[in-house]
Amino acid sequence: MDSNTHRRRALKADPAAQLALLDLQELDSRADQLRHQRETLPELAEISTLTSTRTDLDGKRRDAQIAVDDLTAEQAKVDADVEQVKARRKRDQDRMDQGLIANPKDLERMQGELESLQRRITSLEDDELEVMARLEDAQQELDGLTGQVAETDDRLAALTATADGKTAELGAQLDETLTQRGPAVEAIPDDLLALYERLRSSKNGVAVGALRARECGGCRLSLDPSELASIRAAAPDEVIRHEECQRILVRTPESGL
Repeated sequence: MDSNTHRRRALKADPAAQLALLDLQELDSRADQLRHQRETLPELAEISTLTSTRTDLDGKRRDAQIAVDDLTAEQAKVDADVEQVKARRKRDQDRMDQGLIANPKDLERMQGELESLQRRITSLEDDELEVMARLEDAQQELDGLTGQVAETDDRLAALTATADGKTAELGAQLDETLTQRGPAVEAIPDDLLALYERLRSSKNGVAVGALRARECGGCRLSLDPSELASIRAAAPDEVIRHEECQRILVRTPESGL
């Protein structure tokens, strides 16, 4: 079966309905572009990256908080130990000062215990200083991470607000485009519209193109002379398909036939 026989049996549609396909294609392509823009906003990619960064920072912040809490508890324990030993030393010193221990051997033993308690206090105070230094470092790390989390939250809030604004704007444009689609569809017969929709789903959203300057507006390929001659001979109401890409070709005054 030659191409002319194939075309004589091809779909028929009023030339005005075929031209309406171009308007519909323009609206659908515009809608596809708006959806793509809405789904690929640069803010969305940055939000995704920052959200991951925030999760990592917040995990480190929680670990830092645990370290601060543990060191705070350790410092409290060392402080309590120091106070306890100091209280015991004071109690023994007061007994000696008040002359409550008269036995020389007991006094000698008590003096030895006071010296031992002082050494214990010194050791505990050294531990206390070491813990305080570690706690200060841990607190600085926690403060830094807390600040980074807060800065990230501020940036995320700003990006989200911007993305929401752009999404709303693109959504409004999409709604307007879809509203315009209704009248465009009404101008196209059901069988031609069904073919258009099938081709759109299999041709990356582009089902129809104008034939301009002997070129297919769908795939941008030039038509060979024999195909142009066949199209030139076709009836005005015959729906033409490009042999190369199989998209619908709509003849216009700029077709170059």
